Amino acid sequence: MGTNDWRQRFRAQQIYEAKVADGNPDRGLVVASWDARTIQLFAWDVPSGELAAVTDAKHGVVGGWIDPAGRYIYYLADEDGSEQGHLVRVPFGGGEPEDLTPALAPYTLRGIGFDGSGATIALNPVNRDGFALYTVDLSNGTGEPRELFRDTWETWGALLSARGDLAACWSTARAGGVRRYTLLAFDVGTAEQVGELDDGRTAKVVGVRFSPVTGDGRILASSTASGFARPVIWDPRTGHREDLPVTGVTGDLEPVDWSADGQRVLLCQLAGAQRLHVYDLGTGELIRLDHPPGTFVIPMGGSPAFGPDGGIVGLHEVSQAPAQVVELDGGTGHVRRALLTPGDAPAGRPWRSVTFPSSDGAQIQAWVATPEGDGPFPTILETHGGPHYTENEVYQPGTQFWLDHGYAWISVNYRGSLGFGRDFAEQIWGDLGRWELDDMVAARDFVVEQGIARPDEIFLFGGSYGGYLTLFGLGRRPDLWVGGIAIAADADMAACYEHSSEALRSAIAGWMKGTPSERPEAYKRSSPITYAADVAAPVLVIQLRNDTRVPPQQMETYERTMTGLGKEIEVFWLDGGHQSGGPEVWIPCFEKMGDFAAAVLAAKRARD
Repeated sequence: MGTNDWRQRFRAQQIYEAKVADGNPDRGLVVASWDARTIQLFAWDVPSGELAAVTDAKHGVVGGWIDPAGRYIYYLADEDGSEQGHLVRVPFGGGEPEDLTPALAPYTLRGIGFDGSGATIALNPVNRDGFALYTVDLSNGTGEPRELFRDTWETWGALLSARGDLAACWSTARAGGVRRYTLLAFDVGTAEQVGELDDGRTAKVVGVRFSPVTGDGRILASSTASGFARPVIWDPRTGHREDLPVTGVTGDLEPVDWSADGQRVLLCQLAGAQRLHVYDLGTGELIRLDHPPGTFVIPMGGSPAFGPDGGIVGLHEVSQAPAQVVELDGGTGHVRRALLTPGDAPAGRPWRSVTFPSSDGAQIQAWVATPEGDGPFPTILETHGGPHYTENEVYQPGTQFWLDHGYAWISVNYRGSLGFGRDFAEQIWGDLGRWELDDMVAARDFVVEQGIARPDEIFLFGGSYGGYLTLFGLGRRPDLWVGGIAIAADADMAACYEHSSEALRSAIAGWMKGTPSERPEAYKRSSPITYAADVAAPVLVIQLRNDTRVPPQQMETYERTMTGLGKEIEVFWLDGGHQSGGPEVWIPCFEKMGDFAAAVLAAKRARD
């Protein structure tokens, strides 16, 4: 396709998440870009496939929930994309948002859960008062939030049992703030803790959902006690646990849902090319589903779920076409039907999964795509955000932009990524940047050795934590890169800690194994600004003014430092926050990034 047509991929209809109400299969929630402008929430009439917008936020809304009965859609209403605000709900048929916690100070939301009917919700807000778990009774209007738990240690999640008598969250308290969680359960009536699932100081336990069967208070959870994520079912009242005996599976096997009859559990292998499995609790059989290749689970995002008839409904993503919502057969994994398909869009080029050894011999997985023609090519080396995230195959207009313009592309699941086991994910803690950069260098060497990349024309590129790694790599290994493009990047770890939201401050302290005052040298060692004098390549940064995860103050300081050193840097500022986006934002950004990369290559080739 012509390079002038790349914009059509961004403008095409795209689905980012889809959920069907647990107790009403005719109603669902879709997160999508449907108008070629922003990402919003849509009420989804499943039988007809019709979508009706329920939000029209200036900077978009990228996440929400639908209650089990399909009566309301819930989301965090923030200010200017700040990710700090109040949980609101809107009737499925549309209407004005209703604030469910008007008396609370604005907060970041770390989870929301429903009982079986949707008459009670649980939520986990984070603000200057710390981390908390509340329930709100909605059976007769909107009740006052009732506090079940509060702590200064980082806490995630908000689950409710089907009957609404138990609630759960997971806490870093026993690990001193490091993300090795224990799972806590509370009696909603008395607000007393009734149980804690603790697999020791080297493991993390994260809740997935309570049993959907009314009166069954067991929780489906994930534990890394074995070194890899594995499913466990725990009864907080009795303390009984059942570790599901899955064998013959490599990498993390994450539980994602529990069938309505309580008899089957849905599992996903996250690393590389994903694979769904069903575990039958009655027979003890692990069934490997024969579904089409592609991505079904996005870490920290959407995942498929069992339907009322035992089918599996979720988003199916591949690199060559926009995602669609499909129903899989719950026994075989075969596609029964497509439930929601976006309009036509220009096709993308395929990705392929590769592995290669890093500096210490660890095997690193990455995704590679190449443009038309014969290599070697100028190349984009991308690092994903997180750090605890995973790059999976998706239809990504940004990746296809580079391919359209003659660049090869590789995205690295560096140390810190999910899916590859506990040690792989945690190896970066306390020394951010070091192992990730080793894996980035190994990826560079791989594409050069394979004849894919021109060794002197490789750009670093990434957003969020990937933007941080871009700046870090430019300063630590300046000899390897022709340029760097960083989006929403952290350049100074201590300054980011000082100015970020309470939720992110706890996360940073966990990753760094302490605060800046406790470990000043570690923060300095892991900060790109420390190596500003060594940067040799031109840098383009795209940063957001109202970002509470990666605050603007530290990037202003980095820009002044680089400029004072005579370095070639441009910072392009946008309104909104960390997750603000959509076609009307992305298109001008990629125009700018494309012009930057082309100018860098032209100047380099002129010098040669």
